[in-house]
Amino acid sequence: MQTRFDLGAPVRVTRNVRNDGTYPGLSTGDVLVRCGTAGNVVDVGVFLQDQIIYSVHFLDIDRLVGCRDEELIAADEPWVPSRFETRDKVIALKTLAVNGETRVAAGSVGEVIKVLRDMPDGVQYHVRFSDRVLQVPETTLAAAHGAPDALSR
Repeated sequence: MQTRFDLGAPVRVTRNVRNDGTYPGLSTGDVLVRCGTAGNVVDVGVFLQDQIIYSVHFLDIDRLVGCRDEELIAADEPWVPSRFETRDKVIALKTLAVNGETRVAAGSVGEVIKVLRDMPDGVQYHVRFSDRVLQVPETTLAAAHGAPDALSR
């Protein structure tokens, strides 16, 4: 297996890394490292003989976390920050319609299931509102009550 990053390489996580139950002192599902955080590779290993795992030291939060190859990019690659991340609860600020037909009422609560950072008009999200998923621009969403957005974290 070919590794993409050498020891000491500066890298950035492309999604929130959550505790799978192997990180001591935190509950399963807790966020270990927030999306966009940069660190340095300190070790490289293999899991189940087919997955490269990088041990990354995130100096700003003083945490050493194992990250899969697909969760990392080089720290100097372009990065577009977003207000929300996968699993965040959000509220539609406007009524959302498709072809003139209302699909989601303003004030409805949804859950972000995917962040689209490379859209020409800015960040957009796939958001699940009860029984449907819509692609929604960042400007039409707010953090659900009690759920801070990434800008306030």
